[in-house]
Amino acid sequence: MFLPPCTRLLLQRRTLTTLPLRPIYISRSKDPLVNLSYEDWLFRHAPPDNPLLFIYRNDPCVVIGRNQNPWTEVNLAELAKRNIPLVRRRSGGGTVYHDAGNTCFSIHSSRTAFDRKASANIVVRAARALGIPSARITERNDIAVGEDKVSGSAYRITANRAYHHGTMLLKAQLGALADLLHVDKPTMISSGVASVRSPVGNLRDYNIRATYGNFALSLAEQFRRVHEFGESAFWQSKRETEYWDGKAVGQKKIPQATPGSKWESVYVEEQEMRAVEHVQRSIEEMQSWEWLYGQTPQFTYTLQETFSWGAVTCEISSRHGRILSCTLKPSPSTSQEVEPILRELEMSAEGQKYGEWPTPPTHTPVSWKVDPNRQLPPHHQAEVVVAPVRDELQQWLSGALR
Repeated sequence: MFLPPCTRLLLQRRTLTTLPLRPIYISRSKDPLVNLSYEDWLFRHAPPDNPLLFIYRNDPCVVIGRNQNPWTEVNLAELAKRNIPLVRRRSGGGTVYHDAGNTCFSIHSSRTAFDRKASANIVVRAARALGIPSARITERNDIAVGEDKVSGSAYRITANRAYHHGTMLLKAQLGALADLLHVDKPTMISSGVASVRSPVGNLRDYNIRATYGNFALSLAEQFRRVHEFGESAFWQSKRETEYWDGKAVGQKKIPQATPGSKWESVYVEEQEMRAVEHVQRSIEEMQSWEWLYGQTPQFTYTLQETFSWGAVTCEISSRHGRILSCTLKPSPSTSQEVEPILRELEMSAEGQKYGEWPTPPTHTPVSWKVDPNRQLPPHHQAEVVVAPVRDELQQWLSGALR
């Protein structure tokens, strides 16, 4: 079988900090920040007219689009519970779940040569070559098999370059995907880009040949054919143990080819990618609160809660991850003694980071109910009223706004 020659190439640091000239790069890292930052370096530094393919996998993470709202797209409480990181990428598009069963691809070209349908066709031909003839391109340029979406896409276009990058679900944990991307906040209205929900499936459910190694090779071959990079060398492979959550789960093919070939691909190690100054700067930026949450478009959120002492409606307006305004409205039946507490909380909210306000109480609040017949000195009554009511409100809001 004739497939593109791909070989691991041990690179000197100076090689990675100059222009990326190879047509295919395959990452050895599974760190999403490293891979996305390296992808950005390839995009910015490859010669403008050179087509390029970057293939990588990530450890479990949830990746949102540049113009998305994490609070409407991601179950952040479940994400924190599972200790899975949230990442905001530099391209647009919707939210995706990554793990080792999901392969990421990034197809770069000059802006003038860029064609969404053409790049999607490379991916669908790669799937068909693995024995899945029913793989097709949808109206949104995603890839589907039957009714299942198996690959989603996003794009980035600048003055001289463009890329189409996406995911291919091969053997991803679809249960985790469903749990982490399920959000029930119908009263949160956001101006950000909303993900389009679709039923999803794994490519390997349609053919057991759809492994990471086989898909990467098939994708590289279709990419080579489209761009006519010359003759493929005879394909050879060795086998290497594949691990899942630290456990050996089988064997995978590792590409091998004649070194020095025009079609020789570059395998890059994580330490080599981290050695690139642009990659380091990008990682630092993507880890920052300003990038992850501060890029969030404006949104409003209305929520209600009933306590033993009355009911409250909260209306929040937020932009760039900070609270612009907060209005707490008591129900008509709520005691007027609660009003000063609500006004105090409203004032404390302005300018605070959404999701970090208010600070939850350090103890479990004790419910309190106004007794209109109770006669107490004003200062004593204030002590009885303020502390429990404030604590209950803070506990409610600190949970609801996360």
